[in-house]
Amino acid sequence: MEPDLFTAAAEERAESNPAASPLAVRMRPRVLDEVVGQQHLLKPGSPLRRLVEEGEQGPAGPSSVLLWGPPGTGKTTLAYVVSKATNKRFVELSAITAGVKEVRAVIEGAKRASGGYGRETVLFLDEIHRFSKAQQDSLLPAVENRWVTLIAATTENPYFSVISPLLSRSLLLTLEPLTDDDIRGLLRRALADERGLGDAVTLPGESEDHLVRIAGGDARRALTALEAGAGSAIAKGEPEISLQTMEDAVDRAAVKYDRDGDQHYDVASALIKSIRGSDVDAALHYLARMIEAGEDPRFIARRLMISASEDIGLADSTALQTAVAAAQAVAMIGFPEASLTLAHATIALALAPKSNAVTTAIGAALDDVKAGKAGPVPMHLRDSHYKGAKKLGHGQKYVYPHEVPGGIAAQQYAPDALHGTRYYQPTRYGGEARYADVVEWARQRLAGRTDGAAEEGS
Repeated sequence: MEPDLFTAAAEERAESNPAASPLAVRMRPRVLDEVVGQQHLLKPGSPLRRLVEEGEQGPAGPSSVLLWGPPGTGKTTLAYVVSKATNKRFVELSAITAGVKEVRAVIEGAKRASGGYGRETVLFLDEIHRFSKAQQDSLLPAVENRWVTLIAATTENPYFSVISPLLSRSLLLTLEPLTDDDIRGLLRRALADERGLGDAVTLPGESEDHLVRIAGGDARRALTALEAGAGSAIAKGEPEISLQTMEDAVDRAAVKYDRDGDQHYDVASALIKSIRGSDVDAALHYLARMIEAGEDPRFIARRLMISASEDIGLADSTALQTAVAAAQAVAMIGFPEASLTLAHATIALALAPKSNAVTTAIGAALDDVKAGKAGPVPMHLRDSHYKGAKKLGHGQKYVYPHEVPGGIAAQQYAPDALHGTRYYQPTRYGGEARYADVVEWARQRLAGRTDGAAEEGS
């Protein structure tokens, strides 16, 4: 017989001796209403709720499900709830240790149970992204014929890690990181619940804040740290888990940083200004503070993308590419590995040549537009493709640049009120020096100069 996700023996042991199981296991929800967060997946009529409460309903029954989300967001918990709430056979496999042989054994067992006893089988496959293409292929017949209802979990983007045929035959559900309020509610429930700590200790506000920060939206991490802190406090005979006790228990200093307060913006500002100032060491310090405080890695990545254009621009055009690549990588992998990617981008940006010419250029252009300096589009630039446009004079005298030597025609592009205005003032730093030469040459050609004489600034 295939092993159940949570065997009867383990459950009996946990019930008779709660301390025998980790706090995160003891506090695992038994019904959907106890699940923290992910309410978007648990609405009435949702596939998961139907799978738990109503079972299969013929051709309209719930399909196989792919659960995609960061660690600690409830993927295993949801599978556990299914196992407790349904009368179906529930089998767990981990892609870390299982292979095609184990998958085929489960499928054969499912067909026997269905044909001989009329019992449906739910297969929970954890870490499905670790399966090779061939191993994932072995699941297709069972999923397609509904010999099993597959609940697969992954922390990686399934569009990259799960084969298309399996993805198309399953319902993809995305789990979101738990909010700070979700984590607080979970901690308070664990403190009071008899399955948890049963009010053996209390958790002051500053200790709770620290736990929320280091959890980073991961329920398992929050409960593991709480259990460590509570065990330390009880061993010392203390009625509460002080911040010092919590720090000592989890070996992690509290970062004085409020993600929703002024320091959130102060530290983010310091990071960007350190990058702007080319102080790579200071930039890494502030990055580390944000990571340790549990800052959303996507927020950090967004700030780096802004910095790449705001403070570097054309002095090193690869800076933006690096920042965008970092943001995409962070979205796919999450913490803790994302800290490496963010550090990679931070170092690259801090050491890149700097220019704010892009920032000042768009700023000056926006100021003029807001001040009403616009004017009509020159007639020769207007759309001439619709019927009657030529009668209005649209497009007349327009010179097609590809038909003139050098590819730049001496004609006016800006409205009359802004003709000759220069917004982009390139520096001679890094790669922007090349653009400085190019833009000067282009301006000369636009003005009808081909002798190389420098054009007077306007």
